[in-house]
Amino acid sequence: MLRRCSSGLGRKEREEAGPPEDVPRGHFAVYVGAYRSRYIVPVACLAAPEFQELLRKAEEEFGFAHDMGITLPCDEPTFHAVLAAASLR
Repeated sequence: MLRRCSSGLGRKEREEAGPPEDVPRGHFAVYVGAYRSRYIVPVACLAAPEFQELLRKAEEEFGFAHDMGITLPCDEPTFHAVLAAASLR
């Protein structure tokens, strides 16, 4: 359900628009925790109220106007707990 991957933060330019090649259709990238670990998350998680709350906090803290994936304002254990709750729905 969830995949952690290398961040690719060193890439400053991309040759083409759209999601990175390592993000499969129906998924999106998020960055979590103090080290901004990158995770690939299914879009189905967006329906969970817990995940929506994380997105609301992310918008307040970081905004969504940037080229990287979404940075979530939580630690990795909290992120995993939110995903676990989302998968139970």
